[in-house]
Amino acid sequence: MSRLNLLEETRYEKVPVTVYADQQEASKAVAHRIADLIKGKQARGEKTVLGLATGATPVGVYTELARLHREEGLSFKNVITFNLDEYYPMQPTAPQSYVRFMDENLFNHIDIDKANVNIPDGTLPLEDIPAFCLEYERKIEELGGLDLQVLGIGRTGHIGFNEPGSAPNSGTRLVTLDDLTRRDASRDFGGKENVPTKAITMGIGTIFKAREIVLMAWNGKKASIVRKAVEGEISGEVPATYLQLSDNVEFVLDQDAAMGLTRFGTPWLVKDCHWDTQLTRKAVIWLSDTVKKPVLKLTEEDYNAHGMAQLGVNRGPVYNINIDVFNQLQRTITGWPGGKPNADDSGRPERALPAQKRVLIFSPHPDDDVISMGGTFIRLVDQGHDVHVAYQTSGNTAVWDDDVLRYMEFAIDFSRSIGQDGEILSSVYEQMRTFIGQKHPNQVDTKEIQDVKAFIRKSEAIAGARYAGLSDDHIHFQALPFYESGKTKKNPVTDRDIELTMDLLQKVKPHQVFAAGDFEDPHGTHIVCFNIIVEALRRLSKTEEWVKDCWLWMYRGAWHEFETHEIEMAVPLSPQEVGRKRNAIFKHQSQKDRPVFPGDDEREFWVRAQERNRETARRYDRLGLADYEAMEAFVRFHY
Repeated sequence: MSRLNLLEETRYEKVPVTVYADQQEASKAVAHRIADLIKGKQARGEKTVLGLATGATPVGVYTELARLHREEGLSFKNVITFNLDEYYPMQPTAPQSYVRFMDENLFNHIDIDKANVNIPDGTLPLEDIPAFCLEYERKIEELGGLDLQVLGIGRTGHIGFNEPGSAPNSGTRLVTLDDLTRRDASRDFGGKENVPTKAITMGIGTIFKAREIVLMAWNGKKASIVRKAVEGEISGEVPATYLQLSDNVEFVLDQDAAMGLTRFGTPWLVKDCHWDTQLTRKAVIWLSDTVKKPVLKLTEEDYNAHGMAQLGVNRGPVYNINIDVFNQLQRTITGWPGGKPNADDSGRPERALPAQKRVLIFSPHPDDDVISMGGTFIRLVDQGHDVHVAYQTSGNTAVWDDDVLRYMEFAIDFSRSIGQDGEILSSVYEQMRTFIGQKHPNQVDTKEIQDVKAFIRKSEAIAGARYAGLSDDHIHFQALPFYESGKTKKNPVTDRDIELTMDLLQKVKPHQVFAAGDFEDPHGTHIVCFNIIVEALRRLSKTEEWVKDCWLWMYRGAWHEFETHEIEMAVPLSPQEVGRKRNAIFKHQSQKDRPVFPGDDEREFWVRAQERNRETARRYDRLGLADYEAMEAFVRFHY
């Protein structure tokens, strides 16, 4: 690509941006950039002064730096570090402490002199913090400033803990955390109420003085705020936009985090495009939304005024394009998610044959099936398909402690009512009550408490699946080992997780598999579970003939829906079916009225699901298609 074309393509971007295929590749690139800096300064007998960040974003960088030290001899003896921030108050030994984070992810794996490590002190008396912050600034200045500052970006646009409203010349100081920032941290602390309300952070002015600034962002959850930081107006409401004023900054992104940028999200606004079917569909839907007209009413003037003249010239006339896209959308709509028997299926999302399919619905948590595709689940059963459901994890970390005691009290009373003395249960109950009364935030539950929480969710899942019409022998509980750590941080996936999934697939031999493709899940469980399914199918495909006829459909859950142009199957729901889906969700009583980990959406799961399905139907209606009560959406995954 010529420099002129690149400048045109990135003209909306106000800072340099480098996009990598994935976060692993990007993390290695940043790590090698840091390593080259260290080695260059070592050769000159100079110290390297690094500003470091915490959180999930830089973990891959630290892993690669540790590998470079272990395998290639990279030394950190001449490195001095200053961390961006620390919660306040915070003990350095606490699981959520950034002191502990840095030790576990980097410092314990390299040869850095711990005297050269500087992290804000979360144990200081309140009155000592101003003096500490001044000294932190003085030490950085005395060393000649930061050579390179590593940053992540929060969903409020904060860098470090410089929340909205921070001044561009701010220094190291005590700050109050934004509510969204605390919600994002709630899982690490066992609930938002346990997240500190304050933190000590390096200021934007301090960050600005670094000779190089590298801001990293991964995955689609960051796409929206990345676009604001890169293309938006400079504003204290999005502190990362202040980086537009720096001559020394670079944003390093993976493809998912970059998708909100104009050159990726709406590329026709900045360059000539190769107008394949998918991009054409995306652009026409975007145009319809932008000018607020149904697809069939879009005109050549609309195309020309919104960067799509080339499409009109290449594939026009535009009315023919409109008809083609309208027909594509129309063909995604089906009331027969298992395929319509005795019908021409050439334009339908699913095959007509076999008329009765074996269907396996995978649910990462014990309620994702009914929350995400409860209407389709019920319809598949009603239409005579052989439907199975598999709950991949126990979901036992998402049950309130109070529920454990309540269920135990019920069990004790019941045992006594049938003539049992309940002595053993009473003893276990008292142990549970004592533990819960003294429990620290995010402390791992005892085995007995974990089991009761799993039993609660299992009983709810059975009730929901029975309501959908399944018999008990079609309800499967996998309890995949990766999840059963008792912690919010799960174990690595092993072959055992994949083998258990292969065994179930081989038992059912499904024609259709439904799996959670909602990778915005804040817990990270969905993508792990999805990857296990894909790997299981890939392994089976090498030896099993039935896998060739097995289609994998992705659904999305309580957080985000697929974009309209991505949807390949849209299953309309009547008002009665919306009610049946809601009733299935209600079987999960432990997740009402407020789940343990709600993410950044305080609405109940049934409300989220209902409004999301209605909005999908409204989107189709606005495009000029039939007006349904609600729709569940699916995308086929080719493995």
